[in-house]
Amino acid sequence: MPFEPSINIQYLKSVGPKRAESFAKVGIKTIRDLLFYMPYKHLDRANILTSSKVLQYVINGYNGEVTIIGEVINKELIRYGRKQILKVKFKDNNGFYEGIWFQGIRYFSGLFNKGEFYAISAKPVITKYGNLQFVHPDFDRLGKNETDDFLHTGKIIPFYRIPKELKESNLGDFSLRKIIHYAVEHFSDQIEESMPEYIIQEKKLLDIKQTIKNIHFPQNFTLLEKARERLKFEEMFYFECLVAIRKNFVKSTITGIPFQIKAEPIKKFLKRLPFELTKDQLHVLSEIRKDLESKKPMNRLLQGDVGSGKTIVALISMIIVKYNGYQSVLMAPTEILADQHYKKICQLISDSDIKVVLLIGGQSKKERATVLDKIKTGDADIIIGTHALIEENVVYHKLGLVVIDEQHRFGVVQRARLIEKGFTPNVLVMTATPIPRTLSMTLYGDLDISYIKEMPANRKPVKTYIRSEKKLPEVYNFIKAKAKEGCQTFLVYPLIEESEKLELKAAETYFNQLKQTYLSDLKVSLIHGRMNWKEKEEIMLKFARKEFDVLISTTVIEVGIDIPSANIIVINDAFRFGLSQLHQLRGRVGRSIEQGYCILITKDEYDIKMKQYNFDFEYMSPAQIEKYKSIIRLNAMIKYADGFKLSEIDLKLRGPGDIFGTKQSGLPELKYTDIINDSEIIEDAKQTAFNLIASDDKLRQEKNSVVRKTLAENYSSLLKLSYIV
Repeated sequence: MPFEPSINIQYLKSVGPKRAESFAKVGIKTIRDLLFYMPYKHLDRANILTSSKVLQYVINGYNGEVTIIGEVINKELIRYGRKQILKVKFKDNNGFYEGIWFQGIRYFSGLFNKGEFYAISAKPVITKYGNLQFVHPDFDRLGKNETDDFLHTGKIIPFYRIPKELKESNLGDFSLRKIIHYAVEHFSDQIEESMPEYIIQEKKLLDIKQTIKNIHFPQNFTLLEKARERLKFEEMFYFECLVAIRKNFVKSTITGIPFQIKAEPIKKFLKRLPFELTKDQLHVLSEIRKDLESKKPMNRLLQGDVGSGKTIVALISMIIVKYNGYQSVLMAPTEILADQHYKKICQLISDSDIKVVLLIGGQSKKERATVLDKIKTGDADIIIGTHALIEENVVYHKLGLVVIDEQHRFGVVQRARLIEKGFTPNVLVMTATPIPRTLSMTLYGDLDISYIKEMPANRKPVKTYIRSEKKLPEVYNFIKAKAKEGCQTFLVYPLIEESEKLELKAAETYFNQLKQTYLSDLKVSLIHGRMNWKEKEEIMLKFARKEFDVLISTTVIEVGIDIPSANIIVINDAFRFGLSQLHQLRGRVGRSIEQGYCILITKDEYDIKMKQYNFDFEYMSPAQIEKYKSIIRLNAMIKYADGFKLSEIDLKLRGPGDIFGTKQSGLPELKYTDIINDSEIIEDAKQTAFNLIASDDKLRQEKNSVVRKTLAENYSSLLKLSYIV
């Protein structure tokens, strides 16, 4: 059969129309799709032990994980009172061993059948009866022939994720491997090369045919690693080509607005500030000044930890733009934050002639019409708002600067709509979610990057503590004692309604309980995401005026809320939060010269484990890291106050995923590349891509025709976005 990428998978041996429907549900519609359905792991014969060898290891004190292959002999359900245990007995050529399951018994019982072969991976133990046992092990089903081939010839076996849609078509581990093996054997030689020949030679990469063969059924682990390297390099090469094209388009095509820096308004503003700018703030302002004076539009990412003073830097930039006769826009992720920016900026420039307006979705029709008219006529110098700023009926007079707060919350399309409303405006993107260098260079390679790491003078680091739930009465007493000194407290809960599944506290429930019990002597209020922005604004204003001692909240307070007199934050069920989110929440306190406190509430068992172990994940195995992620996060919050350090840990724990908006960045998602561990491949691919675009920006050279074709066929929609700043 001649190979065509468009050939439906139903024509492949052992598939047919019915199974093809199931494959289509998981995005596999053609033979080519199947060839690029990659294994998530391979079984390494070198790591397989026999039952007798494992037994000897355990007797000698070995405490790690092992992998063993055997045949199911029998299974039985054992009842202990109301509880049941599933015991599955296995054998290999050297003896017997058993797998034990305490949970999901009905599911696991249906998986294991007599005569089937499994690879079992777990930490082995010896029972009091001398039996070798694995509790809740990882396992992979093997065919009898596969087992023999694997053990006697040293073949490497791939494993694929099998979604429920495929399981419903009676596709199991070895039946899927059999189908993929047939596809690789008969069609991999007909795949068209997707990388330029000269780059393959220069970088000593496998060609695409050898890559596909060795990623599925490698001859050895050296070739498997080379196949992985090829896929990672190609993925990052095209990723960075899109970034390079975008950057090249901006630098070579778009002419910006060269501004003059008028010193007098800036000096006047700085004199009014009750504090001096930090060295980092001054350095970033120097970089921004050079950008604004240039004929090329500014395209800068400003990273700064919570409370580092990014908004002041943005405001000074907007003042420069105002006195050159242009408007500035500040786009915030939420209405409550946009409203807070508006009030803070109005206060800071109250004695100037700068006109500031607020445009958000919750305004009345009359109020909105007035604001829109001011924007259109130029009677507004600084426009602050949310997504309402990019709606079609918003017409700007002369837009010269776009400031976007919390970039990872906006997609490139939204960003583009706002930028297109200006006359090639300057763009300043700000984030308080510090991004590790490798990731920022990868995702934002088209932006110039600035950092504010220095915190304002007289700021004391927030003291962070972990307390178990049984210590909550003591925590409430601490809150009451501090309230007498004028301190206010945020009490944060993950959800606003009860959830039987997660068994999490609910803000509304605990609000009613606490104001009648432990906090009955204090003034307590509630804020959550289902309130409209005016309700939230009213509550925050009252809290700022100290009309409440305690504000019970969901994570609606995570970004940007600035109440200097709030110096305590208690985060309930802290083990449920991501590390960056915990750090953002901690940033809500300690915003004055007073001492701030962050108290992380956990289950009792977490508190015990934190005291028992030193959870330094640098020395932990992947399995241990996966098992203890929540405790590692809590431990990191105690050890580190630096958001950049915490972001690196968070990335290692969670992977890039969409944590920094990869899906919304106008760039493809990464399937093969590990942002943390593949930094050398990333740098190499980036350099190669940027050099290629610099020498052939339109991809007209014959040697780069395959790049042009691959971009057009696979990245056409993203390519359009690459021509957007």
